[in-house]
Amino acid sequence: MIAAPSPLPVVILISGRGSNLQSIIDAVAQQRLAVDIRAVISNRPAAAGLQRAREAGLAVEVVDHTQFPDRQAFDQALLTCIERFQPALVVLAGFMRILTAGFVHHYQGRMLNIHPSLLPAFPGMNTHRRALQAGCSQHGASIHFVTEAVDGGPVVLQAQVPVQPDDTATTLAARVLEQEHRLYPLAISWFAEQRLQLDSSGQATLDGKVLTGPVIVSQESETPC
Repeated sequence: MIAAPSPLPVVILISGRGSNLQSIIDAVAQQRLAVDIRAVISNRPAAAGLQRAREAGLAVEVVDHTQFPDRQAFDQALLTCIERFQPALVVLAGFMRILTAGFVHHYQGRMLNIHPSLLPAFPGMNTHRRALQAGCSQHGASIHFVTEAVDGGPVVLQAQVPVQPDDTATTLAARVLEQEHRLYPLAISWFAEQRLQLDSSGQATLDGKVLTGPVIVSQESETPC
């Protein structure tokens, strides 16, 4: 009998509520995602997501960015903390810090981020308000590999959300968040199964083929369109 592969060791970084963290925890509990969450690390001691992690019995660490003189010192401390858990993948789940080039290079091809827009549209903050101001008919969420460019790495997976005439930033954000919770476990599972990778030229590949654009997942199922 061939033994089942060991779950992929991951570390999850958060800064806030941790709702995407919860979606990953739930996917693992439901045996939809074969990963071992080695630790949840936050740059904010009061992040609500830390309690979610504790309730799930996960190791919790805090590397408070306000306690460091500059971004480089913080990133070095964060890297040291992460490396104690030897992850094969670092998952940014609402982690609200811009990472230095050295940190990003260390985890090249081993770090994913989720962003609440259809990248390359609206990198950065306040994406829902900006989408409404721009008169967009479609909005959504994206999963991408992390590179030095903020929200600029290869996008691998997206879900689209129609913008309704009466939408506010709050109502639109809530519908996008539902899709985020579906996207992230799926992308992580592809990585854990070695289907999703970043090749030596910096291009994302799925099942050995270069992704010329993100895979679009329908709102009704996890089946790519």
